Amino acid sequence: MGLDAVDGEFSFSPCPIRDVLDRIGDQWSLLVLEALEPGTLRFNALKRRIGDISQHMLARTLKRLEQDGFVSRTLYPVIPPRVDYALTPLGHSLLIPLRSLISWADNNHDAVCAARRVYRETIV
Repeated sequence: MGLDAVDGEFSFSPCPIRDVLDRIGDQWSLLVLEALEPGTLRFNALKRRIGDISQHMLARTLKRLEQDGFVSRTLYPVIPPRVDYALTPLGHSLLIPLRSLISWADNNHDAVCAARRVYRETIV
């Protein structure tokens, strides 16, 4: 799954999970994907739904998600300009495993925080 032994040494070959997690594992991508799950949104509506994301970071995150085929961007030739963002079929398919991860995080967040506290207390 990404590690190839060559002459006794390991080299990293292209790894799908690493590539995908690199793209969606940042602070905002999953929130953007989840916010678009109910349907198409314009930029400011998406920003309001997410909350504390800056305009710059939202634009950057949307661009990356569009680049990878998770989000579509539709520009309408009207004045003032109108741009809609929506999940693509690929983006919708990503939400299926993400729901499991979100559920796991909700169910186990307290245990993770407790483990962090115990760890911090033992290294002091």
